[in-house]
Amino acid sequence: MTGSDRSPQAGLERPLGEDGGDGLTPTGDDRLTPTGDDPHTPTGGGEPTASLERVAVVLGGREVLREVSLTIRAGEFIAVLGPNGAGKSTLMRALLGLVPVAAGSVAVRGRPPGRARAEIGYLPQRQSFDASTRVRGVDLVMLGLDGHRWGLPLAVTARARSRRQRERERVREVIELVGAQAYAQRAIGELSGGEQQRLLIAMALVRRPRLLILDEPLDSLDLPSQASIAALLRTLATGERVAVLLVAHDVNPLAAHLDRVIYLAGGRALAGPVDEVISAPRLSELYGMPIEVLRAGDGRLVVVGQPEAPHVHGHRHGP
Repeated sequence: MTGSDRSPQAGLERPLGEDGGDGLTPTGDDRLTPTGDDPHTPTGGGEPTASLERVAVVLGGREVLREVSLTIRAGEFIAVLGPNGAGKSTLMRALLGLVPVAAGSVAVRGRPPGRARAEIGYLPQRQSFDASTRVRGVDLVMLGLDGHRWGLPLAVTARARSRRQRERERVREVIELVGAQAYAQRAIGELSGGEQQRLLIAMALVRRPRLLILDEPLDSLDLPSQASIAALLRTLATGERVAVLLVAHDVNPLAAHLDRVIYLAGGRALAGPVDEVISAPRLSELYGMPIEVLRAGDGRLVVVGQPEAPHVHGHRHGP
């Protein structure tokens, strides 16, 4: 396996929830708004799943995030955008409880993130499996349930056998949910990037999280696979009522499926519908300098004039 140095189940090796839930049985829209903006409520928003209130994060003496407030609701699909170094991954890590906040508060399902890990599914930056990786897709998904356990999972008692049966049923269910039935029994190294990503998403979903966090899941995928994964995530958010928060460099494969975006720059956050946020007036205000937003002939968005290199919201893997 190459790519990220984190295992594909990173962030999923967590104890059972404090309520004793095992993730196998189902349990019972404010916009992301920068400080000073009027809050808006998205049409059809669900119950609050996660929130940040006036959050600041300082790393290495640098304030990466400041005064960030947002509410994420059940069933929403939100992309986190911005140039490199803007704090996109830091925002995700704050929601995961992996970085301390210098000010403000973070809550997931009304609890500190560290106490709500059973409620969060996390898929780190995309993994690459070489052709020699013989682990089956179905076994990879199973790691989302038992990756934290030591030793061979022998089902000796009736209770253990019952649990194991429920686990197998849940794995079959989530594989069907992501549309991976046709290749789940094959070795993961034989599959295309899009097929691998569907199985990784299934692994992140198998414990029935209420918040699904994905760090650049479209990176390195070809354009058809990007479009397919974006449509899948929209379906999951709506059908499963799971809040989906996705870090991306390119909004275009996602735009038609998103409820909102949050755009980070200079530690600050701007949020709302795609066309409202990725606009010259709003980004100029966020950056504190003139920003131009162009739309290419094929519909791609290009942000020009920011302090970093021009940020192209377009086909990273196309011509």
